[in-house]
Amino acid sequence: MFGKPADRLERNSVAFETTPLVKPSGFREYDARWWFGYPGSDVEPEINLPGLQALGLGLGTLLRRMGKPPEIVTGHDFRSYSQSVKQALTLGLITAGIRVHDIGLALSPMAYFAQFALGVPSVAMVTASHNENGWTGVKMGVEPPLTFGVDEMSALRDIVLSGAGEPAPGGAYVAVSGMRERYLDDLAGRITPKRRLKVVAACGNGTAGAFAPELLERIGCEVVPLDVELDHSFPRYNPNPEDMRMLHAIRDEVLRTGADLGFGFDGDGDRCGVVDDTGREIFADKIGLMIARDIAVQHPGSRFVVDVKSTGLFKEDPLLRENRAATEYWKTGHSHIKRRMSETGAIAAFEKSGHFFFGEPIGRGYDDGLMTAIAVCRMLDREGAPSLSRLYDELPVTYGTPTMSAHCDDGEKYDVVSAVSRLVGDAARNGEMIGGGSVRELITVNGIRIVLDDGTWGLVRASSNKPEIVVVVESPVSGERRRAMFDAVDMVLRRHPQVGPYNQTF
Repeated sequence: MFGKPADRLERNSVAFETTPLVKPSGFREYDARWWFGYPGSDVEPEINLPGLQALGLGLGTLLRRMGKPPEIVTGHDFRSYSQSVKQALTLGLITAGIRVHDIGLALSPMAYFAQFALGVPSVAMVTASHNENGWTGVKMGVEPPLTFGVDEMSALRDIVLSGAGEPAPGGAYVAVSGMRERYLDDLAGRITPKRRLKVVAACGNGTAGAFAPELLERIGCEVVPLDVELDHSFPRYNPNPEDMRMLHAIRDEVLRTGADLGFGFDGDGDRCGVVDDTGREIFADKIGLMIARDIAVQHPGSRFVVDVKSTGLFKEDPLLRENRAATEYWKTGHSHIKRRMSETGAIAAFEKSGHFFFGEPIGRGYDDGLMTAIAVCRMLDREGAPSLSRLYDELPVTYGTPTMSAHCDDGEKYDVVSAVSRLVGDAARNGEMIGGGSVRELITVNGIRIVLDDGTWGLVRASSNKPEIVVVVESPVSGERRRAMFDAVDMVLRRHPQVGPYNQTF
């Protein structure tokens, strides 16, 4: 049905309306994301509707080649074009002989929940998460709670770009009703609070606005809504709980209303950021540490997985040690973390980006921002639990940076990170000082994390879903040591002129 897709077509041409367009760069490590565009945009699209049909045909072909049942769950986020994107993808899936169960407007974790609720192992959720208006993408998986990793994405890319999608009989469309209510019922049934918390629910005008405030009210919270109206143009800020603009807005509302805490949900609801009762924006890795402490007390001997961007306190925390908890640093990315969590039997996993994952007996193993909010509320609902600020103050002090990203083209970012890793590795082996300290450890599961003798560390890695290089730095000693490590890392990066300025600093 479809030949080999083009990688460039003239907008508003007949070919653009009839010929598949699929940029190869959209197939990333574990997500697929492309610039789709919108009316009035002057940026050349990277995918079109025929290209999305080709993607659906390729995905259906891959399911069959993998021996998976020919059924899949689909949903879409609230963007002006997401339903059209999903319809084109669905047409391709049906052409490949796949029975499509459409749950409608959804959060990514709602689509994952539907896999379990419907007994359908595969999922294709149309969302670009917090990316700017104009982006589209698909989160895919064939074995709940896992989503595609590098191998599956590579196989899908090869099928689509070579035009090797195979039509097959048996395709069908099923409109599924009531999944939103089933999802919220499942979440609300996981906590019976004794304490009524006043919470700010910030959604950045993303899809979570149709879910999070209602859930929080159902579990007994007094909800202060903030930017919950659905608006795909994201008029105030992108719904990204790592973005300081969003966190500052939550801070201001917490202080204005005297709330106990504030939650910030990303565009497709699988991430959550937190602000405490004093207005402090707590980086997600520290919230993860607090939740890990709470879980470890309830389940001694627990195992946790955290991404390489996360605080070094997971290895040093006395309460985790006292309760025999074990922590492993792993690759950033929700697919990588979910897979590692499944492989190791971890009870929970945490990413600094705000992806939190809860396995049995707490959850089903996938990332869910609303489930994270429940975990924080449950932690604050324990007998005699103090305020969130008190729990935060009980953690050892560290001096960290936000997650900083510098533009670097997709075709160059991995080479730059490899060059930085080689240079730093050679320096460490030669006994050279880095950032004013001696190197204790190099963690290279994802980019390079340089850990010094005093616990100060710096990370350089290539973003998995954007043309960016990511830098994070933390010191348990002082702000000066943090600055020294950042300057050392930045000096190495600036040897590569293709690396742009940071999106935010500290």
